[in-house]
Amino acid sequence: MKPEARAAALFLTPAMAVLIIFFFIPVIAGFALSVTDFDLYSIGDIHNLRFVALHNYAAVLRNGVFWQAFFNTLYFAVVGGPLTVAASLAASLLVNAKATRWKPFFRTVYFAPVVTTLVAVAMVFRFLYHPRFGLINRMFDAVGLPHVDWLGDPRFAMPAIVLFAVWKNFGYNMIIFIAGLQNIPEELYEAARIDGAGEWRQFRHITLPMLGPTFLFVGVVTAIGYLQLFAEPYVMTHGGPVNKTLSAVMLMYQQGFKWWRMGYAAAIAFLLFLVIGAATVVQMRLQERRQ
Repeated sequence: MKPEARAAALFLTPAMAVLIIFFFIPVIAGFALSVTDFDLYSIGDIHNLRFVALHNYAAVLRNGVFWQAFFNTLYFAVVGGPLTVAASLAASLLVNAKATRWKPFFRTVYFAPVVTTLVAVAMVFRFLYHPRFGLINRMFDAVGLPHVDWLGDPRFAMPAIVLFAVWKNFGYNMIIFIAGLQNIPEELYEAARIDGAGEWRQFRHITLPMLGPTFLFVGVVTAIGYLQLFAEPYVMTHGGPVNKTLSAVMLMYQQGFKWWRMGYAAAIAFLLFLVIGAATVVQMRLQERRQ
């Protein structure tokens, strides 16, 4: 083996070991679990474990509750993801603007929700969304609008969780966008101003194209995170009302840790894994076409 290859193998071995132990082995084990009927009886006696092939997948795909949870998750990702990215980009442009003062202060304030305990802020938002005493409905009172049962009405429960998630997560992407904005050469903007380009044209023809790799990273990370929706509805609505906020991960949790149908839950997890992988590939292909 050449010295260069030996050095490369030496540097790659720790990273590959971590990937194998914490990614490839769990994925293979999860798939193996999904083709069995592993349940509470199997925990007591491994001889009760039976191979059922794709029976769990067929049962999941025939389950109307799964499709309800899947479309709820898809709605959350499709609506909440772009809103989060848009809010992050807007905040980064404001914080990074030359006229903005106290930039470190605003970066800290906007990033604070990201590092705040989700359960704690979810409880705060439950009070804000309270149908009678919540601050939002009190503000509606002030302008003569009727109260809204934000978390109890099937029409508003998921949008309320989406707004909460956008507020909670936009600060992380904002920091990434700021880093991307600071890497754009100032000479490009100077040349555009000399050619008579206004602020909108500079944003459209310089800022957005130069942020292409940043958009790809932010989009992929946001999509992966939002397709794994769990904590927000679990704390705020417990999947209700009438399963309107039930997510795929919450359904997996209920089947696996409430009813001890581990094989069935593993099938849900693997299907979600395939969906997340497909969404990631689609975003990367779209970015390649734009380039």
